[in-house]
Amino acid sequence: MAPEPIRVLIVDDHPVVRDGLRGMFDRTEDVDVVGEAADGREAVDRALALGPDVILMDLRMPGTDGVSAIRELAARRVDAKVLVLTTYDTDSDVLPAIEAGASGYLLKDASPEELRRAIRAAHEGGTVLAPSVASVLMDRVRRPAAAAGPLSERELEVLALIARGRSNRETAAELFISEATVKTHLVHVYAKLEVNDRAAAVAAAYERGLLQPKGR
Repeated sequence: MAPEPIRVLIVDDHPVVRDGLRGMFDRTEDVDVVGEAADGREAVDRALALGPDVILMDLRMPGTDGVSAIRELAARRVDAKVLVLTTYDTDSDVLPAIEAGASGYLLKDASPEELRRAIRAAHEGGTVLAPSVASVLMDRVRRPAAAAGPLSERELEVLALIARGRSNRETAAELFISEATVKTHLVHVYAKLEVNDRAAAVAAAYERGLLQPKGR
């Protein structure tokens, strides 16, 4: 018995892109396009109504953009995996999308087979990154702490909860983000504080005055 096809929602502000993707998947037995959306707001509404397994999400769209939509989907506990499909691979595009909870990030020059493999991988819980996107993330992680800058507000929130003994799962639930996003924030925290684990990160944060001991 063949497995159920993966239910996909396509989100892109260009009708020709949506039509092209739908046409490609119409020839694929293991992918079923259940709906389309032209912006992030519509994407959230359609995801809630249709319950897709995977959402192909463009980033730069008029109105509500892709990153905002990914954050909203995480806040609403939508189970669908979000696979970014865009033409942009700069720091300012990649990092916010991954931090918001995207399960993968592909560029629109990906081949049909690459896209189908990415959808299957995302559906199974894997992470798929275009080579140029993987390079962006590795460069960010390897960047010296001084160059990386201070901890962001969200990174401090994650670190504060970790300092209180919260697990990654508990931290994700309290901040309404995905567990993968928590892990990404911690990677950035480790790089900025020049440490290798949670205990060392908490200790360094207290030492530098980034966190205050309880009762102060």
